[in-house]
Amino acid sequence: MLSKPAPAAILAAGIALGLIGAAALAHHAVTANRSAERYVTVRGLAEKDVKADLVVWPIKVRAAGNRLDDVKAAADRARDEVTGFLGRHGLPPDAIASQHIRVQDRLANDYTSNNNALRYIVEYTLQLRSRDVDTVGRVSRMTDELVAAGVVLSSDGAWNGNNPQFLFTGLNRIKPAMMADATRAARQAAQQFAADSGSTVGRIRRATQGLFTIADRDRTALHDAENASGNWASEPDKRVRVVVSVDYYLQ
Repeated sequence: MLSKPAPAAILAAGIALGLIGAAALAHHAVTANRSAERYVTVRGLAEKDVKADLVVWPIKVRAAGNRLDDVKAAADRARDEVTGFLGRHGLPPDAIASQHIRVQDRLANDYTSNNNALRYIVEYTLQLRSRDVDTVGRVSRMTDELVAAGVVLSSDGAWNGNNPQFLFTGLNRIKPAMMADATRAARQAAQQFAADSGSTVGRIRRATQGLFTIADRDRTALHDAENASGNWASEPDKRVRVVVSVDYYLQ
């Protein structure tokens, strides 16, 4: 008759089998983790040239003198000269979105040290807002007519002087197509990396979208110098840009 295995032998065999199974599972987990760690981070760029569809043009005129009534009358004439100038060149008065007046009495300023300075300054700010980008761009280059008519254009306190600011407001219309282009560019970069490393591109591990930026298409050193001096002129031709960052698993 065969003798039954001792309980101690059965226990030892069970422990051995358990250790073998645990080792196999551990090996599988390590292999899976190493596979999961194999990914590449790439970036995809999309750019699109667009034209501004809105322009905002602040125009400041000022007059100075020692009699407030005379200074106010001179400022009124300068303001009327500007509105007439705009109208003659195809920009009617209803294109002026707002008008602001500022009156300064230098004697009321405790920090005034120049006693020979003219006492009163009256300044009008006319803000033109228009979708007629081409006309505003053309007219903004003709302000020498105002100077010839005796109008004093002021840039005091304005970060952009008397220059029109061209804006693009149609970003939402082009966002989806640009995101698709940027993602496609990122995948192409990942495929190139995978081909060079003997791998294949798997699914996306993580993706992040950068901010959309809109800047003048032809930024020049002259514009940078103007920007540094606080007299920045924007341009109607814009470039929209977005960058996406994507992690792809490698197989």
